[in-house]
Amino acid sequence: MSEPRSLVQKQFGAHAAGYATSPVHAKGASLQRLIDLVQPEKHWRALDVATGAGHTALAFAPHVAEVTASDITDEMLAEAEKLARARGLANVIFAKADAMALPFADSSFELVTSRIAPHHFPDIPKFIAEAHRVLTPGGTFGLVDNISPDETSTPGFSTEELREAAVAHNAFEKIRDPSHGRCLTIGEWRTAITDAGFSITAVEIVPKEIEFIPWAERMGADQSTIAQLEGILTGASAALRAFLRLRQQDGKLYFSLDEVLIVARKAG
Repeated sequence: MSEPRSLVQKQFGAHAAGYATSPVHAKGASLQRLIDLVQPEKHWRALDVATGAGHTALAFAPHVAEVTASDITDEMLAEAEKLARARGLANVIFAKADAMALPFADSSFELVTSRIAPHHFPDIPKFIAEAHRVLTPGGTFGLVDNISPDETSTPGFSTEELREAAVAHNAFEKIRDPSHGRCLTIGEWRTAITDAGFSITAVEIVPKEIEFIPWAERMGADQSTIAQLEGILTGASAALRAFLRLRQQDGKLYFSLDEVLIVARKAG
């Protein structure tokens, strides 16, 4: 197993329970919006890649015939199974799977989703190619992931200012979570998805409010790391501050992270 994959397993294995109860993952606005835009059908077979604690897979389960919730981390799959049992969902299958080498046959699913996970993947084009391969002709790909700033998400800054803000944003994320790879910009996601042969049907930005301390602690950040992260936020460039929308409320530090939601179709 390569080092990035083993690091993801270590990080998320240790903090799986926290993601099962995380409101950003369990009830974030992008989850219902993804269902609304995808418009799942009752006969569909769905695959959720890097399912984590299973929130996306379980949200789609009542709308489709069957969902396969896949993840590379055993502890996450165990949390997802617990949630499925608690909700009485009998049409969910759990599978250990690498997002860049999905162990499923060509044209196995009418829907492939992945939500708030691909920024951990070491090879996003390979993941998208795998999603395209396992989809049936005419199948749907639904993506939600955190993004880095660009002219679409954060207008009013130069290309160089936005590039530097994107580098700083990813470095900030990696201090909090060493398994973090890179958040793409909206433009990069559009290019990668269309290059894989998909036709994009919807693109939306969905902001999510983050309370700083619980966000840092979810991945086990200690007090020195939390202080380092807070220092980066307070000293951020104008472009990064605009992207993160920093604010204090009731003595607590908040910021926002933008997710991109993209729905695309495989040619029929």
